Amino acid sequence: MARNTKEKAQETRERILDAAEDVFFNKGVSNTSLNDVAQAAGVTRGAIYWHFKNKADLFNAMCERVRMPIREKIDAVADEQTTDPLGLMRTSSLGIRQQIIQNHHFRKVLTILFHRCEYLDVNDPILQYQRDWLLHGREATQRALAHAQAKGQLPAELDIRLASITMHVAYDGMINSWLLTPEHFDLIEDGTRLLDALVDSMRTSPALRKTAD
Repeated sequence: MARNTKEKAQETRERILDAAEDVFFNKGVSNTSLNDVAQAAGVTRGAIYWHFKNKADLFNAMCERVRMPIREKIDAVADEQTTDPLGLMRTSSLGIRQQIIQNHHFRKVLTILFHRCEYLDVNDPILQYQRDWLLHGREATQRALAHAQAKGQLPAELDIRLASITMHVAYDGMINSWLLTPEHFDLIEDGTRLLDALVDSMRTSPALRKTAD
């Protein structure tokens, strides 16, 4: 009986998260209320509050379903025990892009993050969550590139901080553009070539070299 109750609670939670994806996608984050989500999920507001503290908590949980596997890949690339950081980074990027194409949850949540969020308050907890995620990704990328540099895969004079910002901005921009115009380029073939070109530029571009203090 306890297991059935737990399973039902988990099913309700997943149904609420699925409904949140649909409503946030269709109405935008700022225009969505918990009543909207409850109606779409076929549950009461009380059921939502049983699982989530507030709208921001619901939003964060919705994002985590997508971001958890992405975070695992990012953290694995940044791990100092990795023997081929650039190779793993390339493979992980390919896996993430394949998930964006094949997994409708990935695609829908990323569309919400890039195109359905309006931040009306600088203290909005949803905005803070977004900042924390951005900083985590950028710091992990910087650690991965530093590890690649230590392995001799990147030149010693490369400005790792600037290179990590360049990679992060390029990757986010590529995903953002593809979500808006998926017919414009191939996220797998073209995306891989674009990221390979970025790594090539890290090896050769004078603009990405360390500057004298």
